[in-house]
Amino acid sequence: MVNQSRRFVRPRQKLVELLKEKGIKDSNVLMAIGKIPRHKLVDTALHHRAYTDSALPIGLGQTISQPYTVAAQTELLELSKGDKILEIGTGSGYQCMILCELGAEVYSVERHNELYHRAKEAMKEEGYSPLLKSGDGTLGWSTYAPYDGIIVTAGAPVVPEDLIKQLKVGGILVIPVGDDKTQKMLKITRVSDTEYKQDEYDNFKFVPLIGEKGWGE
Repeated sequence: MVNQSRRFVRPRQKLVELLKEKGIKDSNVLMAIGKIPRHKLVDTALHHRAYTDSALPIGLGQTISQPYTVAAQTELLELSKGDKILEIGTGSGYQCMILCELGAEVYSVERHNELYHRAKEAMKEEGYSPLLKSGDGTLGWSTYAPYDGIIVTAGAPVVPEDLIKQLKVGGILVIPVGDDKTQKMLKITRVSDTEYKQDEYDNFKFVPLIGEKGWGE
């Protein structure tokens, strides 16, 4: 088992170096990427590609996001240790682990029950304890609102109003919005009870955000 883990140390380091070259500057985000065992979250047949900078299939038409995308979204959150963060789309649990590693108090919603159970097991195995639930992420998770940050890991047709409402004043929502081919990364900061500031970043390609306030089933 130790030898198996050692086998992935160098590939993880190389991935961190690549992300630096691509413009990721937050040293804490890079440190987290360098620690999370991404290979454990994909099929063994994909282990040789676990630390390439690419999205990989995890079943049910879903993917584990490209590491650059995970790092870029996390960087935009500007999170501090102890921040309460809502993640929409738990998927493999990779992004969730990064957030936990950064010291966030994480709440994560996954639409697919099978992925929810799989991610829950993976988190437990790695010693992370976010609060997870299976449900419609486009509605957020109002029970624990408001949040310091909300991160959406699927492409939305519009910004779901429920998510905006669940942000604290000063909180940040990071969400890809666009059509089914490409989405623009948005960073929305809640300036006051009624005012929001929106910044636009690069284009990305995500699986669709399915739900009542996203793409239909």
